[in-house]
Amino acid sequence: MLNKYKWGLMKKLALILMFIASFTAKAQGDAQEGKIKSATCVACHGADGNSASSSIYPVLAGQHEKYLFKQLKEFKLGLETSGEQGRYNLLMAGMISPLSEQDMADLAAFYASQTPKAGVTPEASISLGQALYLAGNKKTNVPACIACHGPRGNGTGLSGFPKISAQHAQYVQSQLSAFKQGERNNDLNGMMQIIAAKLSDKEIEAVSQYVGGLH
Repeated sequence: MLNKYKWGLMKKLALILMFIASFTAKAQGDAQEGKIKSATCVACHGADGNSASSSIYPVLAGQHEKYLFKQLKEFKLGLETSGEQGRYNLLMAGMISPLSEQDMADLAAFYASQTPKAGVTPEASISLGQALYLAGNKKTNVPACIACHGPRGNGTGLSGFPKISAQHAQYVQSQLSAFKQGERNNDLNGMMQIIAAKLSDKEIEAVSQYVGGLH
């Protein structure tokens, strides 16, 4: 007979496996179907996910499929819970409302298959932005961005770290500011909230402009 300690471990393991399964399970995305369904997204995100420069409309082209799917699901959750959970955005609320999980998977597959346009880094932001990206700030315990987002800002699909290269500087800056102010809190283990809280507004601006030109 199993003792209470071993039985407890088995129950915990079962719960962990159930959690992992629920987190990773999702509908299989169809890029061709996603292209058709993206017709309502064109006005803000462009026909291929390369939106016009903006602090509101991010570049979706080439973003990791898993990350895109997660964000869409969290926008839906934010709508359903009036912002108590997930990620609430007034502009996205009306768009996300009619989408099924299959719709979201198809859209994620489509945008992930598109090619982002290369961005540029203003020369004035290279010094500080590059220093933060490659080495962080030891004085304020800010880790290097490269550790999670990679040398070219491509992130990793499996770990959930998004691609940030070729993203609009204004959008990156707005999201870092939102993390800093606690207005956005759907980051993995609160990592970005902790990091952004330690960044000055000047650092946020510099690193946001720097990553736009990584490719």
